[in-house]
Amino acid sequence: MEPVKAGIVGCGNISDIYLQMNERFEAIQIIACTDLNFAQASKQAEKYRGVTAQTMDDFFANEQIEIVINLTIPSAHYVVHKRALEAGKHSYGEKPLALTIEEAIELKELAKAKNVLLGAAPDTFLGGGLQTCKKLIEDGWIGRPVAANGFMMSHGPESWHPNPEFFYKVGAGPLFDMGPYYLTALISILGPIRRLTSSTGKAFEERFATGPANYGEKITVETPTHLSSVLDFHNGVIATLTTSFDVWGSQTPNLEIHGTTGSIQLPDPNTFGGPVFIKRQGAEGFTEVPLIYGFQENSRGLGVLDMAQAILEKREPRASGDLAYHVLEAMHGVLRSSEEGTHYNMESTCQKPDALPLTMTAKGFA
Repeated sequence: MEPVKAGIVGCGNISDIYLQMNERFEAIQIIACTDLNFAQASKQAEKYRGVTAQTMDDFFANEQIEIVINLTIPSAHYVVHKRALEAGKHSYGEKPLALTIEEAIELKELAKAKNVLLGAAPDTFLGGGLQTCKKLIEDGWIGRPVAANGFMMSHGPESWHPNPEFFYKVGAGPLFDMGPYYLTALISILGPIRRLTSSTGKAFEERFATGPANYGEKITVETPTHLSSVLDFHNGVIATLTTSFDVWGSQTPNLEIHGTTGSIQLPDPNTFGGPVFIKRQGAEGFTEVPLIYGFQENSRGLGVLDMAQAILEKREPRASGDLAYHVLEAMHGVLRSSEEGTHYNMESTCQKPDALPLTMTAKGFA
């Protein structure tokens, strides 16, 4: 079977792992790339066999490209997705789907009108670690899930990132930067969120970069940097989620799900592998569980591979536009709940993605 042909928009640092899909996934073939900085696109194309650098206009006019992979900065996600969909191409992008609810709704409606697929990262929930957790829970290893908790705790990126200012702008912060990994992991296992409530704040009005590239540069903090939420899921699970750039250290777990007969510790949702630990009723402590799914290494682009398979099978991709939109609405809901001092009732819903087949390999589904 011929591989699905795809092209990349945005040739920054993250583009390398996606351009390597030609070597990792047989069902996908990256044939072109483009960037507002054409020299950068040319540089990336030279590194990978079979990839041609094109201007933006030539790229979107290229009839061979079936899937556009949108790796631009978040503020450009909407524009690139829209252009891809208007050209009749399927579109998959890095998180978030768009910056605003209105933009995301427009993209979903456009994809439906054009009869093409829309999807978005993170696709780490398709990795061997979280897929193993999903199967354990669905097979009843911890009984009926009743609670969950997640913590993304750090002191922000200004000590190491070459351009940390973006992380403190409106539309960023720890929730919009890292929250999609945690929310997508929870929703992929527990299903959609019904309502939520939150408190948000920030420890500093100004920060200072301490990395070697921009030491001493002042950063104005424009968005909450510590956000704590309670999430009520449709299936009755109550989850707590804290994302913070205001702590110096923490020993809290990344993610846990607790059931009527046991608890499971999930891996870092920003990774594809493990470890996974489980404590069942009557056990003295947690025991590590071997992973039963593949894709345990850095497999970014796995969502694109599933989209390619979805095209062939005429179904929605697992990393779908509906899932990405539900996550986006939840993050905006966290902000609104704190600002308005009330529960936020979710307006959207989404299907809980099916588990990957155990037979899935880099070739697709066996």
